[in-house]
Amino acid sequence: MSTRKRKKRKKSQAMHLLEQIAGGPLTFGDLLLSIRLGEKMSQAQFAQHIGVSRSHLCDIEKGRKTVSPARAAKFARILGYGEAQFVRLALQSLVEEAGLHLRISVDAA
Repeated sequence: MSTRKRKKRKKSQAMHLLEQIAGGPLTFGDLLLSIRLGEKMSQAQFAQHIGVSRSHLCDIEKGRKTVSPARAAKFARILGYGEAQFVRLALQSLVEEAGLHLRISVDAA
């Protein structure tokens, strides 16, 4: 039996900063909110840009609604970001909503 040690990934400085601002682990809603505020866009403008209603965006940002991994990847492409982090946070939200105490990691194929 192999005794391989799992490498612990270090968080990027950007992730640490976002978690400090958010006051805890970053959620998918926090990620979208951070990007929207960084772009200095209103909820209505940002919602239109990513193709959802303003109220739906508000629900996502507040953690009242989750997003499928496919939709998270679509948002990443629209916004010009890599898909892995968006998908990881969307999956993490779904896992937490199910009451599971697991941490999700995603690697590009």
